[in-house]
Amino acid sequence: MKWTISQLHQLQSKGLSFDEEIDLSDIVTSSQEIRNISPVTVKGRADISATKVTFHLTISGSMVLPCSRTLVDVNYPFSIDTTETFLLKPADYDTDEDYYLVNGDVVDLIPIIKEMILLEIPMQVFCDDVTEDDNAAPQSGKDWEVISEDENNNKIDPRLAELAKFFDQDKQ
Repeated sequence: MKWTISQLHQLQSKGLSFDEEIDLSDIVTSSQEIRNISPVTVKGRADISATKVTFHLTISGSMVLPCSRTLVDVNYPFSIDTTETFLLKPADYDTDEDYYLVNGDVVDLIPIIKEMILLEIPMQVFCDDVTEDDNAAPQSGKDWEVISEDENNNKIDPRLAELAKFFDQDKQ
């Protein structure tokens, strides 16, 4: 996912399209939330001009994140569509557009792909099936237990139970 500026200028008339699978397992060490990540598929094309290169990317894969409630592994698939622009000549730029400056003579998409994946991590992830697992956080303890939102909505507050009876008597 690296090209030199001269390679990009050679591909300007032909166009550039790609469909690659890359290994980003080193992202696990840089992020505490990601426990594992599958190989990431990057598909896209590039619009190349003399002053800039615009990449239209679709990044997809799946990562393993901890459940916010039980801390068990949750498989979280992702698919990201993004457009990234690199300026080949920094003097010619438009201030209304987001862009990257080329470091040296090479355009490298790997850091941008990693950044997009890190931005895709949700604030909370919940596993679908809650079972007692050795690695899972406990679901109950002394004087407490985890309840679902439906159970919470159907439960009448004991402090207001007498008031509910009062309104039932009024209806009769």
